[in-house]
Amino acid sequence: MSDANSMPPVPNPGTELAKERNRAAEERTLMAWIRTALSLIGFGFGIDRIVATIDQTLGGAVNPVRLSRILGLSFVALGTLALLFAALDHRHQLHRIQRNDLVYVSRHSPSLIVAYVLAFLGAIAFAGILISPLVAAP
Repeated sequence: MSDANSMPPVPNPGTELAKERNRAAEERTLMAWIRTALSLIGFGFGIDRIVATIDQTLGGAVNPVRLSRILGLSFVALGTLALLFAALDHRHQLHRIQRNDLVYVSRHSPSLIVAYVLAFLGAIAFAGILISPLVAAP
């Protein structure tokens, strides 16, 4: 006599294909976050290097605003944190896909958080550009 519970359940092909599509979508999302994070990091290094090169070329005639270094480092930090968050979120989403009890849970958009931080950094840079001529005036 055979026990019906001893047989493994037959996977539903539709469900398995949906899981594969979700996994592929997660991979594309992670790759997009990697591109975004590398762009932010590269832009941060670029800001710092451009200002340092201008300062060296002009022989220190122009006092580079320290805000440019802070802004550059902020972009590097934002890119690094975005990459770390994306990797952790990717791992979490893959675990959710593997479970058969996948339920939609509303969450904050990581893109929106990065957009808010970029807007904040832009406002700081704009304020620094406005204030620097006032501070440099005799």
